[in-house]
Amino acid sequence: MGDVNERVWAKLPEGSRDALIDGLSPTDLQSVLLDVSRGRAAKVTPARLLQRWQQDRFVRPSTTDPRQLVKTQQRLWDALPAQFEGVELSPVTPLGTCSAIATINQHQVLSTMRTTEVASDPTNELAIEAAVRRRAGQARVDLAACQRVVRAQAVEGPGMFAHFQLFALVSSARDAGSGRTEAELLLDHLRYWYDVLGDAAEFTFTTFSPSAVRELIDDTVRPALKVGFTEDTERTKGANYYSGTAIGIGQGGAELGDGGFTRWTADLLGDAKERCLISCISTERLTAIST
Repeated sequence: MGDVNERVWAKLPEGSRDALIDGLSPTDLQSVLLDVSRGRAAKVTPARLLQRWQQDRFVRPSTTDPRQLVKTQQRLWDALPAQFEGVELSPVTPLGTCSAIATINQHQVLSTMRTTEVASDPTNELAIEAAVRRRAGQARVDLAACQRVVRAQAVEGPGMFAHFQLFALVSSARDAGSGRTEAELLLDHLRYWYDVLGDAAEFTFTTFSPSAVRELIDDTVRPALKVGFTEDTERTKGANYYSGTAIGIGQGGAELGDGGFTRWTADLLGDAKERCLISCISTERLTAIST
């Protein structure tokens, strides 16, 4: 997109980019962009609208049967331990939610004109909410959400959509030392996913950087699980996303999701002692292998 951006900026008067990024207040910029959008929308014809509906990957309906998807959602909510509080997230979140704490390129997010972005990962939003509750004095925060998200990066293959639904857990607490907090959080998440997936559950972990958690996986986490917890030494996905240890979640050979420890609540609260574990699965993938 860099070449396209430069070509567009070159057509505008010098200084236009700086004026739009820094020269206008958020409210004034929003007004300008909304005015442009209003003008463009006025030129949309019913025929063009129908064409966009058929061709735009961001708006095409999912092929998943919603009746089966609702059953999957209910199954996930029914299995959720009482300690996890359900949160009904907004479909939009503050601009920069992903790029500020998760270092995701803003081009991979669907930005809006109102200083927001369309939700692309419920774990980001839950981490912000967890930080708010931790700052308010809650000793430990455990949150869950089910959300349809939109991602702007290109997707390929049949049945692949720019939007999909995720069921996510986020837990945050202060470090108790020697990796004990991380081990406790990890066990709570894995036990939940085992309750959902049963004996066919497949869990893996990858240690991207040395920590006390690695020893506790052998001494504490593995003995407490009813299924295997295999080390995946070949994994590189998420190495710059997760902090320390990442996990993979699957069932019967099908990959359903992943998770791991992040620095998100630590960065949000400015406290290196904060610990945050996220995990999520695709409800549509789970529905597909369950029906």
